[in-house]
Amino acid sequence: MEAGHAVPSGAVSSGRDPAMEPGGLLDVLGVAAVVLNAQGRIVLWSPQAEDLFGYRASEALGRPAAQVLVDEQHLELVVSLFTKVMSGGGAWAGVFPVRHKNGSTLLAEFRNMRLEDESGQYYALGLALDQATLRRLERDLALSLRLVEQSPIGLAVMDTDLRYVLVNPELERLNGLSAAECLGRTVPEALPSLDTEAIETAMREVLATGTPLLNQFTTGRTHADPETEHAWSASFYRLEDPAHRVIGVAISVVDVTEQHRAATAAGAARRRLTVIADASERIGTTLDLDTTARELADVLVPEFADIAAVDVLEAVLTDTPPQDTKGSPAVFRALAVKAAYPTPATEAADQVGRITRYDATRLVTRCARTGRPILLAHVTDLDLPRIARDEQAVELLRQAAIHSYLAVPLRARGQVLGALDLKRARNDQPFDHDDLVLAGELAARAAVAIDNARWYQRQRHAALALQRHLLPGPTPQPPGLEVASRYQPASSVGEVGGDWFDVIPLTADRTALVVGDVMGSGINAAATMGQLRTAARTLAVLDLDPAAVLTHLDGIAASLGESIATCVYAVYDPRRHRCLIATAGHLPPVHTRPGAVPVLLDLPAGAPLGVGGVAFHETPLDFAIGDELVLYTDGLVETRDHDIDTRLAALTDLLGRPRRSPEETCDLLLGALYHLSGNDDVALLVARARPLHRAGGVTHP
Repeated sequence: MEAGHAVPSGAVSSGRDPAMEPGGLLDVLGVAAVVLNAQGRIVLWSPQAEDLFGYRASEALGRPAAQVLVDEQHLELVVSLFTKVMSGGGAWAGVFPVRHKNGSTLLAEFRNMRLEDESGQYYALGLALDQATLRRLERDLALSLRLVEQSPIGLAVMDTDLRYVLVNPELERLNGLSAAECLGRTVPEALPSLDTEAIETAMREVLATGTPLLNQFTTGRTHADPETEHAWSASFYRLEDPAHRVIGVAISVVDVTEQHRAATAAGAARRRLTVIADASERIGTTLDLDTTARELADVLVPEFADIAAVDVLEAVLTDTPPQDTKGSPAVFRALAVKAAYPTPATEAADQVGRITRYDATRLVTRCARTGRPILLAHVTDLDLPRIARDEQAVELLRQAAIHSYLAVPLRARGQVLGALDLKRARNDQPFDHDDLVLAGELAARAAVAIDNARWYQRQRHAALALQRHLLPGPTPQPPGLEVASRYQPASSVGEVGGDWFDVIPLTADRTALVVGDVMGSGINAAATMGQLRTAARTLAVLDLDPAAVLTHLDGIAASLGESIATCVYAVYDPRRHRCLIATAGHLPPVHTRPGAVPVLLDLPAGAPLGVGGVAFHETPLDFAIGDELVLYTDGLVETRDHDIDTRLAALTDLLGRPRRSPEETCDLLLGALYHLSGNDDVALLVARARPLHRAGGVTHP
């Protein structure tokens, strides 16, 4: 009998050998033990025998075994086998039909042998179990062994100390170690190149919780292929015996290196497409050169590089004939520097706005001179002097642990504009050919945007110079007026528009005040503005009334093609303290008086100049000493996010504050209002009435 059956179920205490507990394989098999004396009578009957044959011990003990267990037709055979065993003829094993108490016949697997006690008496021991149970276990065992040995999946079993107790042939192949080299060892001892801490942590978790961990991804190198990084998917299961005692952990391992490489490549491709899509949205949003360079650097860091610098050849910016000699030095202007984190490498880069000369040995110079990218997948100490500008920068790059470098030319419309300088430090992957292709694509897109910004900047400078030339010089101070003026290009891109102002002296101490706005921007708008301003000055000296001046300007604007402009024209007579004002589709001037609330003048708006055939009307305005007239263009008050009435109210509120000089008033209005709009240029004119001075004293009307 098994000793375990004599132990009460609650008797296992701390420190007892678990091997003595019930629930093992013998219990599953249910091996029955029966002992016969020399006369063939049953003298011992195990509990398993009760379960197998159906007879209680009280029903079997003392009775002939043949009478209890054997059909009459098998008696002769049983007696001969018993005699053979008892005579010392050897043990007997085989399958024999046995009669169950319920009358049925079962096939039992027998192992019979002779026993001898201390007095020399002989006994026959019979061990029996149900043949069907035995065959089922044999099939299960054979199937398990076959699956383990021939499985295309690596399989291992670890004991509760996490040491190998089984390794199948596939895992031998994956690990490059035989089963004999693994058995009894832990994973760190057998495969130190793997992430052994994570593997053992997973196994301990499974041992503790019983919850399987499936498809755990890990990478590393094994003895089978020590030079190549492989990837595996491992699953962990807790093993228990039939009594639910934990006996270890089973591990299944599948090599997924190819899938991992494909997924990595696909992920990299998706990231490249994302960077390109991001670049399409973010690069070239303005026509400002510095902004475009910063946008390029922002796209590349940190997704693509740890440090990015955008440098443009100074000869390109200044339209100096380029030096095409490959061995000649190059002068660069740094437009942008971006780092993913604080690093000494930013100190090694040229600061934004700095102009630096580099000889032909520097890689960025060679990139710009040849128009070809330069890739250093693995940067060595010998490479750093060719990357850095000087010895100090070399040391800074060394401290930053730069390990990979890429320089790509910025080429647009057949001309190399500069170079894109990229470095990796914390990003442990070296630049490769795919990175070079992506950087080249981004550089090409950015170069077009940079070239557009460069050409725009050149044309803007020309337009601004033209407009500055066409606008009046220092604001004159005519009789009876204190005048201040401002012209402000659009702040968002420094755009030049068609806004203008003018102060024109007339006969009899009168003065014409003009503010106009030609629709559009650039050189064409500035040129049209110049023509209208010249025409207005010519018409003004003819002493025409404001309405007549606007009528003639309307005809002139119509003759210029599709030119449209708004204008306000006022004539101040200091002797009569009166203004005549006419507008052509322009925003109303503001009239301020000391101690009174500023007022937006209610004037006939009229149609813009260039519409043609529209009548203009002039309005008289009393304008006493100390009164102010504020003329402005729409760039001062119009915004995309605010109602025009709200903005005009803000204008009058500002003018209602304690009085300032006209110069201070100009600064106040631009400072408070223009920063909210800034998308259009502004012309501003502030005129305050003062006493009319004559030789020998002040003249009063």
